[in-house]
Amino acid sequence: MIEDVQNRDDLYLIVTEFYKKLLINRELKHFFEKFQDETTLEKHLNTLVDFWDNILFYTGTYGKNAMQPHLLLHQKKPFLKIHFETWLKLFNQSVDDNFKGENASILKNRALSVATIMRIKTINS
Repeated sequence: MIEDVQNRDDLYLIVTEFYKKLLINRELKHFFEKFQDETTLEKHLNTLVDFWDNILFYTGTYGKNAMQPHLLLHQKKPFLKIHFETWLKLFNQSVDDNFKGENASILKNRALSVATIMRIKTINS
């Protein structure tokens, strides 16, 4: 039986599986080139765990401006609507492949909110 998302280890599994998908995805991989290096990727995955840990469990583990690096990236490599749709699809697959339950649903809903806000602040601004 697949269990619900319960802790940071579960979030680490999700973001690791998610990035495996992102790094080979034809539409998105060019945004993630700097994470091909294992050390850089590992540091980024830990930052993402902090972010989602705070988003899902309100832990206070992430205090940075998540929007800023994405705005800078958008200036160099413009985002399109399809990028956000694909990002969300891959994120949801990474959750659904490993977890089921209330927290998994909340996490996917919050990912939708994050993608929507980033899309509005980049391509719709």
